[in-house]
Amino acid sequence: MMNRSLHLVTLLLAVFALPACTEADENRDQSMTVAEARGHIAAGTNLSAIPKSVWRQLLPEDQFQVLWEKDTERAFSGKWLKNEAEGTYVTAGCRLPVFSSRHKFKSGTGWPSFWEIAYPENVVLKDDYSWGMRRTEVLSACGEHLGHVFKDGPEPTGLRYCLNSLALDFVPGIAKTE
Repeated sequence: MMNRSLHLVTLLLAVFALPACTEADENRDQSMTVAEARGHIAAGTNLSAIPKSVWRQLLPEDQFQVLWEKDTERAFSGKWLKNEAEGTYVTAGCRLPVFSSRHKFKSGTGWPSFWEIAYPENVVLKDDYSWGMRRTEVLSACGEHLGHVFKDGPEPTGLRYCLNSLALDFVPGIAKTE
């Protein structure tokens, strides 16, 4: 009986979530080619018009699942978790700068964590009620799922932006010359 109820709840959630996902992709240019999308990414223009079908061709499957299907990578598996180099974290698809290494900290959770957004114009926070929880989702300005933010981080903000390494790329800072 419990499995049947759980199955029914899952099915209902999928039915109600499907129109929202479809509606979001309706506003994207379905005729866009991979080459056109690459041009937009390089120029940083019209990023929110790139449809999921093109993102699926541009990204490895695991990155597509995290960025566009809101998947989560396995804890302690991400390549940026232990990165201590100075630089800027950009989104893996749209290449938008979002977080700085200066705001990164070791949270012990298994995912790269930051206490502040470095480029707030490139980040959108959205209520997320998936999995029966109330959380705040962290998205890029072009719609990529990056992770979630929680109120258990260090001072001065008290926030922990818990992100997927697969949602990020890293641009090292310019070495100082003397």
